[in-house]
Amino acid sequence: MKLLSIETATDACSAALSIDGELRARFEIAPRAHTERILPMIDELMAEAGITVAQVDAMAFGCGPGAFTGVRIAVGVTQGIAFAADLPVVPVSTLAALAQGAGGDRVLAALDARMNEVYWGAYQRNAAGLMERVGEECVSPPDNVPCPPGNDWQGAGAGWAAYDAILSARCAGQLTSWDGASFPHARDVALLGVAGYEAGQGVSAEQALPVYLRDKVTWKKIR
Repeated sequence: MKLLSIETATDACSAALSIDGELRARFEIAPRAHTERILPMIDELMAEAGITVAQVDAMAFGCGPGAFTGVRIAVGVTQGIAFAADLPVVPVSTLAALAQGAGGDRVLAALDARMNEVYWGAYQRNAAGLMERVGEECVSPPDNVPCPPGNDWQGAGAGWAAYDAILSARCAGQLTSWDGASFPHARDVALLGVAGYEAGQGVSAEQALPVYLRDKVTWKKIR
């Protein structure tokens, strides 16, 4: 199976190509340069593999939550390619991809949602080595995130760097470590995307929709 994946929901911009389980990837920390970098990354991967998009079986993309512009870029690029090549699409949670790449078996994924909030999700690795969600993803003040039961949880993502003291206190006694410098990667979107495709989770291009978790995107001035 050949699956192309992209992830642009954070400051990191990445693309990956999975061909029968063999992964090729491109990754850059590129704030505000995703539109300039993502298509060349895809072209590089196609050229390296010696195939065209028409030979790909499906696409996967990080559907959010994350930066609103970044999530929209992923949706737009995915829809454009998938429409043109008539490809099914697998939406993959950006938080799940972040957890997949963290390395631990129990991961608390957190991204800085601004407005004194974090995007939050708990994930546990299954027997196949893939992350499964524990509870629901949410956007929440860091002092109100839902910590799941159990111990040996590992924190991952920029939300931990932004609110480390608050999140560590919230999950006191359950947390072993955290890494605030980890980013979601298209490589992990591809791993989860292949599994999702095989499970029948592919959708049409017009159903490749963003997940924001938040309706309000701006502060209202307090008079």
